[in-house]
Amino acid sequence: MDFHSPFAKRTAISPMPSQAALSIAPSHRPLLALAAPVLLALGVVAGGSLLAQVGGDRGIMPVASSTDIEVRGIEVNVTGDNADDARRKGYEEAQRKAWERIGGPAISDSQLQGMVGAILIEREQIGPRRYVARLGVIFDRSRVGGALGGAGGAARSAPMLTLPVLLSGGTGTMFETRTAWQRVWAETQFGASTIDYVRPEGAGGESLLLTYGQTGRRSRNWWNTILDQFGAADVLVPIARLEYEYPGGPVRGHFTARYGPDNRWLGEFDLRADSPAQVPAMLEQAVTRMDGIFRRALAQGVLRPDPSLALENFELTPELRALLEEGMAAEAAERALAAGEVPALAAEAVLDGAPATPAAAITTITVQAATPDPRSFDSTLGALHGVGGVRGVAVTSTAIGGTSVIQVTYAGDIATLAAALRAAGWRVTEGGNALAIAR
Repeated sequence: MDFHSPFAKRTAISPMPSQAALSIAPSHRPLLALAAPVLLALGVVAGGSLLAQVGGDRGIMPVASSTDIEVRGIEVNVTGDNADDARRKGYEEAQRKAWERIGGPAISDSQLQGMVGAILIEREQIGPRRYVARLGVIFDRSRVGGALGGAGGAARSAPMLTLPVLLSGGTGTMFETRTAWQRVWAETQFGASTIDYVRPEGAGGESLLLTYGQTGRRSRNWWNTILDQFGAADVLVPIARLEYEYPGGPVRGHFTARYGPDNRWLGEFDLRADSPAQVPAMLEQAVTRMDGIFRRALAQGVLRPDPSLALENFELTPELRALLEEGMAAEAAERALAAGEVPALAAEAVLDGAPATPAAAITTITVQAATPDPRSFDSTLGALHGVGGVRGVAVTSTAIGGTSVIQVTYAGDIATLAAALRAAGWRVTEGGNALAIAR
């Protein structure tokens, strides 16, 4: 053994250390006395950091949605005989501008006054004869429905979990901390929209679950867990990228609308604010335009829940379904032939893919059904399942109290399906590749 090796210089350690070995040298005791408070402080900080991950000033409670039509951000600058007269004229001008913004027809001021439910004051300056303000107008939907051509009965989307992402300064945030983009989505009234926005508060555990990194996940199991927690069918991701040209200078905003677990693109646009003080107004305008993108996508049939997010509602494509049915028919023919139940000639015809009677083509037809209450919705789905030739029924949009949209996979053409529904007692209206049905 080489006694000059450094390992040979180690002091032997007894399996049962003595009291002297456990004692602390007097020269080291002052150091331990100084280190003890530091170690205690580190322990407190480490324990506190666990609470800080879900604590702090985060989370914004979204406003409750109503069915009223709300128009915000209307600028007025009017003069009058006195302060009260100027304010009255400002309110009247705001009502007219709001009515024009929602596409209302030409009506008198007295009729318009009867449709207004409330005036919201966002900012105002009152002078002796001048009124400068930024106002919002809320119209009563029950009063304006007829004037707007029945817009109140438009079909709404399935519940969509809304995750606003803010990209600024090279960092992407969602609910990790409070942002102006999250605030404007929480404080906007979406009752008049056809999109059913599910807006998380973002406080507590939600700030750990709903992070910017979640938008890059593709796992359906993970997304299903989150959507089930919030009662949503799919996800919307409105993204705001803010670029500050210089401190106190203009701010450029690039906004992108995406949806689904695969982060699919729907649309984008650019806005500009002259200073950071105007960024909140720019974000409010961006939310309105984002809602327009989502509503157009819904009307065009693009914005629909991903079937892979709900496996129990998963529907095979007509081509794949035809291949599976052909394979099952061939297997059944082979078993019947082995058991001697059918003539060999008939079995060979099935195995060769040449049945005696040609099969009807499989088509997917959109059916719009009036569903005034939950019972009528359930009975409509059951009735469609019971129609001969129907291979599958998938709900695209549920609107209790309105019109629900259903995709029906049918062995035949649209005229045949319409005739079958009429025979079952439905009132059917044909149009393009869609049917409208009602009892």
